[in-house]
Amino acid sequence: MISKITSVLYATVATFLAVAIITFPDQSFEASIRGLNLWLEIVFPSLLPFFIVAELLLAFGVVKFIGVLLEPLMRPLFNVPGAGGVVMGMGLASGYPSGAKISARLRQENVLTKTEAERLVAFTNASNPLFIFGAIAVGFFHDPKLGFLIAICHYSACILVGLCMRFYKQNEDDRTEDDQRNIRGSTFGRALYALHHHRTSHSEPLGKILGDAVMSSIRTLVMIGGFIILFSVLNKLLFLTGVSSVIASSIEKVLTIFSQPKDLALPILSGVFEITLGAQMIAQTDHTTLFAQVILVSAILAFNGLSIQSQVASILANTDIRFAPYFFGRLLHIVFAVFLVTILFKPLYVERTLLSPSDIPVDTHTDYTGLSVIALEWLSQYGPLITIATILVGFLILIRKSHP
Repeated sequence: MISKITSVLYATVATFLAVAIITFPDQSFEASIRGLNLWLEIVFPSLLPFFIVAELLLAFGVVKFIGVLLEPLMRPLFNVPGAGGVVMGMGLASGYPSGAKISARLRQENVLTKTEAERLVAFTNASNPLFIFGAIAVGFFHDPKLGFLIAICHYSACILVGLCMRFYKQNEDDRTEDDQRNIRGSTFGRALYALHHHRTSHSEPLGKILGDAVMSSIRTLVMIGGFIILFSVLNKLLFLTGVSSVIASSIEKVLTIFSQPKDLALPILSGVFEITLGAQMIAQTDHTTLFAQVILVSAILAFNGLSIQSQVASILANTDIRFAPYFFGRLLHIVFAVFLVTILFKPLYVERTLLSPSDIPVDTHTDYTGLSVIALEWLSQYGPLITIATILVGFLILIRKSHP
């Protein structure tokens, strides 16, 4: 019975999308272009280096090397092997869905067990600093100091989620086998042995390693681009067909309980689907406080948005990693992020603003924020060229593989 209901639901959604696109072709096209530009200018060129480097780190045994060094830190704190430190560092630095991508690769290489991978995926998918400081703080709120508060709360909440997820299936004895545990010597010596052993046991030509790293990264990024465009169109169609208004009416009732303006309902709903549009609309909402706006933006950043969650689900579908722990991590992340904003808004933003008025350039983070803005502008200008050039390289690699 449930299977039949699911089939009908899928068919209904697909039919709705088809009819809506035919009914609103111009608006659908504009939404597609918006999603395409976001992927072409920002997402692809900013994530590509991290994805390629992650593949190379794995291929050359660097993940094994770092894993042995970080084992004494990552295992007690997060109940994952030391290799999880690579996932955590690159996931938080590059932004979603890098954490899921790298975790899935480590799981496929049997560096992580299923449970360890599920723990990592739950807290290593976060927004990158470029987006928080450049797009949200400066672009949407026009206040560089706000970026520091949002970033501290966002990444601290990630760590807290990881500390909670260490108890996930903690009674299961599913630790990955470490061939270096029985080898005598210093930690660095064992790490070096792990690196050398991995490289010699995976003796593929350098050209093939580089080609595979590029192709794997391009395939993942093309999939991500498809989801970005799809949800950009879906978000627009829900608004045009009035579905968003119906759902927003329920959100308005909740907002009324917390004495917040009903104008926030639609921005919140947009953020549930896609964080960029949602954060922008929340920042532009009038008749509300900055404190409430920051809480809502932090919440939708923690939730990741259905667009990013779909990307993660697609990446995890190629492994045995379950989606449920990741989604539970999103709920925990929302709770921690909102709590941290509540207690840190005054000391990290209000008091800093009073001490450093806008007309006195005494903000120690101004340089970092400035770099974020410059990076965004640079990506907007040269990002499409990088994207197109990389895709062409991918085609050349495919042609060479098909005609050796």
